[in-house]
Amino acid sequence: MAPTTKYVIKYKLNGERRFEFAQLQTGTEEEAMAALQKLHGETDDKITDLKVSKAL
Repeated sequence: MAPTTKYVIKYKLNGERRFEFAQLQTGTEEEAMAALQKLHGETDDKITDLKVSKAL
């Protein structure tokens, strides 16, 4: 199993600012988007303004 690091994902969901913490391997936007889609499920929600950084 590959090592993971805790990241904070800041984003907008349908225009509302939100954030989530996630254990990611690389911290790329693609990996963060996949984590958010898994969290929010298959909905028509629009995820924008995605920013990923290491959690303190």
